[in-house]
Amino acid sequence: MTTLLALDTATEACSVALLCNDRIYNCYEVIPRLHAQQILPMIHNVINGAGCKLDDIEGLAFGCGPGAFTGIRIAAGIVQGLAFALDKPVIPVSNLAIIAQRAWRKYQIERVAVAIDARMNEIYWGCYALHNGEMTLVGNEQVVAPENVALPFDSMNWFGVGTGWRYAAQIPVSCDIVDSNLLPNANDLLTLALSAWQRGVAITASGAEPIYLRNNVATPKNQI
Repeated sequence: MTTLLALDTATEACSVALLCNDRIYNCYEVIPRLHAQQILPMIHNVINGAGCKLDDIEGLAFGCGPGAFTGIRIAAGIVQGLAFALDKPVIPVSNLAIIAQRAWRKYQIERVAVAIDARMNEIYWGCYALHNGEMTLVGNEQVVAPENVALPFDSMNWFGVGTGWRYAAQIPVSCDIVDSNLLPNANDLLTLALSAWQRGVAITASGAEPIYLRNNVATPKNQI
């Protein structure tokens, strides 16, 4: 049985999820600016609640961004430190993908345009479609002005989720807004991380780096 620890601190939400003995243990709180103080106690509580030990963990996953710069660095630093200490591999997962997966779990919507408020009148943008139970990127993730976004397939029904949809009046695409307050949850991060783990997709601790997108307007990703 696989044992994975996942954590995310890239937005206002702070969350930890643990897969142990085929059960998922989760802690989720919206605590702006308190991530650094609360994330380690949350990890401790989840591991203790599962009756698990740090040495039992086989892999670590984290929300690697995009999102708040400080928040992403908190998760990356903790995961990297644990991975070095335990000599375990790491699975970075996009925060846009995590929100898309949460939208599927919560609303059963199969095509989502995810937008996270990037400040400075920009949004982090990525479109995802369901593929074998997993939300998969269609096209590229990017940081872009709201008025410059586009959908990959205009003829299909798309749904908007994420804090970037608070700029809906400026976004020139036809999209039903489902939830402009939806934030990433480590529960959904764990779902994506487990899929990556089963495919053998993991990296060493030294590669556990944040993805900011701010200096890389369009980052190529695997397409479905």
